[in-house]
Amino acid sequence: MRLVCISDTHGDHAQVEVPDGDVLIHAGDITGHGTKENVKDFLEWFDGHPHQHKMFVAGNHDGFLENSSAEAKQYVDKTNIVWLNDSGVVIEGVQFWGSPITLRFHDWAFMRNPGDDIAQHWKLIPKNTQVLITHGPPFGILDYVRRADGSEEQTGCPQLLETILNTQLKTHIFGHIHEEYGSIHRDGIDFLNVSTMNQSYRIANQPVIYTL
Repeated sequence: MRLVCISDTHGDHAQVEVPDGDVLIHAGDITGHGTKENVKDFLEWFDGHPHQHKMFVAGNHDGFLENSSAEAKQYVDKTNIVWLNDSGVVIEGVQFWGSPITLRFHDWAFMRNPGDDIAQHWKLIPKNTQVLITHGPPFGILDYVRRADGSEEQTGCPQLLETILNTQLKTHIFGHIHEEYGSIHRDGIDFLNVSTMNQSYRIANQPVIYTL
């Protein structure tokens, strides 16, 4: 199964050249400003691709998907797209699970406080999940943010990492931290930061192709 993975297109999705594959995945921040119009434009573009299966999670910029989720679901239901929102789907025997939740930073969408507030979302991840799609990274894995003063800060979620290590997970796909685009293999898991935009919010990184 050939997965084609993108993330953090922030409304500039039309600039992305999407390769062929079996499953097209977007790991959040589909919009730049989180409006209804942004979401509808993305859904039309995303649904227009020939991949047999298409799925996405929301991100912290996608306010309409959180604030008007019932209305947003009506638009998604008119497409062949699966919106993973603390939910899962099985494709050819492979268990996918997706969540938009990230640690709180200012007051954007789908953000939760550390501790029980965010942990309640991670507890929903089935232990037999094989491919996990979240918007944000786990702690210490492709999660460094470069600050203006030259310092670096790890911004991933410790509770997400703890949860992952107690599952049968083989692959974790995420974005959110643009400058950490890349992959790493650790604890028997392939971690993929598939951010399509770079730190300057420009489409710069190629879609990631991953074969299960």
